[in-house]
Amino acid sequence: MAAATLLFSVSSLGIAAENYTLRLAQTWGPNSPILGETTENMAKMAEEMSGGRLKIRIDSSNKHKAPFGIFDLVRNGQYDMGHTASYYYKGTIPNAMYFTTIPFGLIAPEMYAWFYHDKGMELMQKVYEPYGLLSFPGGNTGNQMGGWFNKEINSVEDLKGLKMRTPGFAGEVMAELGVAVTNLPPGELYTALERGTVDAVEWVGPALDFPMGFHQIAKYYYSGWQEPGAEVQFLINQKSWDKLPKDLQAILRVAMRTAAYDMYIQTTHDSGVAWDRMKEDYPDVTHKTFPPEVIEAMRAATNKLLAEAAAKDELAKEIIDSHFGYLKQVRQWTNISDKAYLDSVAGE
Repeated sequence: MAAATLLFSVSSLGIAAENYTLRLAQTWGPNSPILGETTENMAKMAEEMSGGRLKIRIDSSNKHKAPFGIFDLVRNGQYDMGHTASYYYKGTIPNAMYFTTIPFGLIAPEMYAWFYHDKGMELMQKVYEPYGLLSFPGGNTGNQMGGWFNKEINSVEDLKGLKMRTPGFAGEVMAELGVAVTNLPPGELYTALERGTVDAVEWVGPALDFPMGFHQIAKYYYSGWQEPGAEVQFLINQKSWDKLPKDLQAILRVAMRTAAYDMYIQTTHDSGVAWDRMKEDYPDVTHKTFPPEVIEAMRAATNKLLAEAAAKDELAKEIIDSHFGYLKQVRQWTNISDKAYLDSVAGE
C-alpha cells in the first residue's frame, strides 16, 4: 500500500510535527482543464491549510495508464486517493453510478443539497464502505449537453444503429433505444469522432468540449437530458484515511468540498466564455434540443430501467427512492425560484 510518509520537523515551539504524503490517481490526462485543475486546487489548499503537513501527489492517466481503473487502484492500496466519476464503475458496483447523476434527476444545486443536507452522503458511503473506501463529492459540471452529432435527430428511428460514446446510466438508456453505445477514455474521443468510429460523442459542455475540438467535426450540438447535475468524486482508501490525524482529516474534507464548489462555478464561467466564442468563430455549429417524441422515449426507458434496478436490489431501490423523493420536494422550490425567474425574463 502507498502508506503515508512520516517525517519529523521541529517548529518554532520545538514541537515535532508529523507530515503526510498521499498519492492521488485521476482519470484525467495531464493539464486537463477544470477536472485536472480541481485536484491541483484541492492539493494546494490542503497543503497550505495544514502548514505543509499534508501533501498530495497527483498522477494523471498517462502515468498510471488506467483512466477507468481508479476504483481498483485506490481499493487495492496502489494509491491513497482518486479523482474520477462513479458511473465509470457501474460494471463492478452498479449502485455507484447514481452518485454521479441520474437522467431526468436532480440538477447540481439540488444534488449538493441531497448530499449534504439529506441522505446522499449516507447512502454513498453505504455503497463504498464494503470496498474499504470513502467517497466525497469532487466537483459538478452542472447540466451537461446531450452530445455532438453528425446528423440531426428528428425521431427515435434516427437513434437506431447510431454509434455513440455516452457513459453511465445514460448509456443504458440509449442502448434501450437502439444506440450502439461505447465508453471511451477522454483522450480517445476526438479521434474516434474524426475517424467515424463513433457517430456522436457526449462529453460535458462548452467549457470542456471546446478544447476537445468536437465542433470542428460534428455540426449538431444537443442540449442534455441525461446528466442534469454530473458530480465527479474523490475516492479515499479507508486505511490511508485512518492514518491521518483528526485535524488533517478535517482539512482534507474542507479542501475537497471547496475544490468541488470551485469546479462547479469555474465550469459555469468557462462554459459561458466557450459558447460565446464558439458561436462567433464557428457559425456552422447548430444548437438543437431533442424532439418531444425522443425525450419521452428516453424518459420511458429511464423509468423502465430504474424500476428494474430497484426490483433487483434493495440498496438500489433505497438510493433511487431517496433521489427522486428528494427531487419531488426540492423541485417545487426550484420551479418557483430559478425556473420561474428564467421563464419570466425569457427573451431578455
